[in-house]
Order: sequence, then C-alpha cells, then structure tokens
Amino acid sequence: MGIVLKQSLNNTIVTYVGFAIGALNTLFLYTNFMQPDHYGLVQLILSVSGVLMPILAFGVPNSLVKFYSSFKTEREQDGFLGMMLFLPLLFIIPIGFLSFFANEAIGGVLSKENPIVRDYIWQIFLIGISMAYFEVFYAWARIRMKSVFGNFMKEIFCRVGQSVLLILLWLQVLDVPQFINALVVFYILRVAIMKLYAYRLRFPKLTTVLPPNWREILQYSALIILGGSTAIVLMEVDKVMLNNYLPIENVAYYAVAGFMATVIAVPSRAMHQITYPMTAEYINKNDLKSLGGLYRKSSLTLFIVSGLLLILILLNLGDLYRILPSDYSDGYIIVFWIGLVKVYDSLLGNNNSILFNSKYYTSVLFFGVLLALMAVGFNLWLIPKFGLQGAAIASFSAFFIYNSLKLYYVKSKFGLQPFTKETLKVFLLVLALAIVFSSVPFSFHPIVNIGVKSILITVVYFMVLYKFRISEDIHTILDKYLGRK
Repeated sequence: MGIVLKQSLNNTIVTYVGFAIGALNTLFLYTNFMQPDHYGLVQLILSVSGVLMPILAFGVPNSLVKFYSSFKTEREQDGFLGMMLFLPLLFIIPIGFLSFFANEAIGGVLSKENPIVRDYIWQIFLIGISMAYFEVFYAWARIRMKSVFGNFMKEIFCRVGQSVLLILLWLQVLDVPQFINALVVFYILRVAIMKLYAYRLRFPKLTTVLPPNWREILQYSALIILGGSTAIVLMEVDKVMLNNYLPIENVAYYAVAGFMATVIAVPSRAMHQITYPMTAEYINKNDLKSLGGLYRKSSLTLFIVSGLLLILILLNLGDLYRILPSDYSDGYIIVFWIGLVKVYDSLLGNNNSILFNSKYYTSVLFFGVLLALMAVGFNLWLIPKFGLQGAAIASFSAFFIYNSLKLYYVKSKFGLQPFTKETLKVFLLVLALAIVFSSVPFSFHPIVNIGVKSILITVVYFMVLYKFRISEDIHTILDKYLGRK
C-alpha cells in the first residue's frame, strides 16, 4: 500500500483544499452573494452537465484504465490511445446536433416548473463536453500513475474560478448571465490545461491502425456508459428532478445540505485515483491475493476516515446552521441520509474498480439500468410527498440497494469481501463517540464550538485507533508523525 498511501495522501490534501474552497463558495459566497433562485440555476446547470458527462465520454476513462496495461508495444499503445481520443465524438456530435435543432423542446422540458432554465441549454452542453474530455485526459494521466495534478485541476481549479466570479458578481462587475458564461469558460480552460499535461506525459502518435481487440474495447466502452454512469446519475438526478417539482431555490437549499455530506467522500475519491489502475493490474495478472488485500485495506482505511467525518459533521451541524442564512438551515435530515450513503460507499473500498476492470463488467450495466430506474422511481414517489427530505431518502434507498448488490456480486464471483473484525471495532468506536459527544453541551460561539468539539473528537478517535492498533496503515502513519519511526 506504499504507493497507494503516498498518492492517496497527496490527493486527499489536494481534494480537501478543493473542498475547503468549495465550502467557502457553497456555504458563504453563494449563499450571501447570489439569490437562492440564481444559485439553484447554477446548481441545476452543473447537475445536468454532470449527468451528460458519462454519456459524452462514451466510457473512455474506464476503458483507458482497463485496457492500457494489456498492451505491451508502443505501436499497440498508440493505436489504442488514438482510438480513445476520438471515441467520445460518436456521442458528442449527434447530441450536439440534437441540442441545436431541438433547443426549444429541451428547454421546455427543463423549464416546466422554472422558466429561468430555458435560456441555458448550450451552456449545459458545453460544460458537459468539457467535463467528459477532462475525465479522458485525467485517465490518460492516471495510467501513467500520475494523479495528483489532475486531481488539483478537478478539485481546485474551477472552484477557485467560482470564487473569483462570485466576488466579481458581488462587486457588480458581472451579472448572473455573464457569471454563468464565464463559468463555462473556466471548464473549457480546465480541459485544455489537462490535455497539455496528459500529452506531456505521453504524446499520442496518431495511427490508422486500431488495436487488435478494438471490438472488445468498443463493446466495453458502450456498455460502461450506462453502468459506469450510474453513481453520477444517482448523485445528480435528485437535484434535476427537484427542478421539476419545486421552485428552483429549493435546488440551492438541497445543494448546500448535500455538499456538507459529500465531504465524507473526499478520502474515497482521492484513494480511488491510484487504487483504480492497481486493481486493473492485479486483475490482468489474476493476482487475487493482492486484490483481496487491497480490497480489505482500502475498505477499512476509508471507513475509519468516513466514520469520523460523519460524526464530526452531524455533531457540528446545529452550530453550522446558526451561522448560515436562515433559508438554508433546514437540512439536517438531508445531511444524515446522504452522509450514510457516503459512508456505505467508503465501506466498499475499491469494489467499483474490481467490477469495472473484470470480465464481469457487463453486470455493472444491469445494476446501472436497474438502479437508475429505481432512483427515478423513488424520486417520483418521494419528492411530491416529502419535498427535499424525500429526495434525500430516495438517494439513500437507491444507493443502499446498488451498493449491496455490488458487494454480493464481488463476493459471489471472486470470493472476496471487504469486511474484517476491525470493521466492527471502528463501527463501535464511531457509535460510542457519537453518543458521548452528543450529550456533552458546548455553549460558546458556534465557530468556537465547532473547533473545540472537532479537535476533541478527532484526538480521542485516533488515540483509540492507535492504542488498539485497529489499522496497521493508520498506525504506521501516526507512528511517523509522532516521530516513533
């Protein structure tokens, strides 16, 4: 786990810096510098673009990681990389024509409840393309075991751009339409920079010779569109569907609560940047022993961190809402349900990587279609009944079923499962700390309460982990920082 821990730690630092900037934007700049309906519009544009992204990418990011290590000669690699560059155009070109000729119809569907959305179809499409090709070039870098710069561009670049644009909006240098158009420019600039970096690592030598297994690659890419995009669709579909039932400012309220919970996913996202290509390599070599070890260690490490983050967020939520505008302060249940989703995701470790890189990847297609339908169904049922809380419960229900199916499938096909007795120990520790600290009153200023409570919980948590040596990886890291090794 040496290379995993090293790059995962670097990625975690980068990602948390990005989330700190995102927190500044989401919790303070957007909520104070932009009206809720305009903030909801921005969130909707980004959510619809996020749903489009895996479709426009045509499964290429997954295919790059899965197949690249199987090619041994430069000629084969060049043919494969050239194919990966042009494959997304198979969807981008026809969807672009559709967006042009059916602009009014698409706008009518998205603006059924909120007419403000109608004028931003092209912005959605351009951001979707930029997101898609960014993921292609990011995967291009990851197959060279270089993930930190791409993670910086993914997590920090556009968030800094949003901070700058929000300040310009506050200074009245920009109006809202100009803000949105400038945001599109930032996404296009991001993909251009990532392309230059990827080409620096491995410049493509375009050739008309396709890889010998091009049919298998094409089939995998086509199938992974549905299966691989499920998690993204499930994360974004709730905000898209809220737009169809409630005034658009509710999208902003939901996004703020959801952002707090997504902080839990940061370590998982950071670790997956490096465990994904390692998983592909172990599967290509049929090294089940190493694969099983990676599965269990990644699950335990991510559960330790995500469990801590969950209780830190929930126990500090009351104080946090005291310093936010009152319109945004009714999201405790949303944070709770989405937080549980993120913890369950972390418990799966590198489960997704195992499925996407194995011969059983077609199963992901089945799970993807099933869960996308269930997510839409849950939202159709629960949003009209329970509003914002219904959307959160729908997301939890869909992800719970989805993750449980994936756990069972990897167990049945590989004989691997991520849980150990240490998993139970971490669960009991998280539960005990949640009970103890929820009963301890803190009566200072909300910011002081958050700081003091977070420090106390974190110190006690890692003291127990270290004392009982629950995780060897965590123990090694603590030894290093305590100067004992």
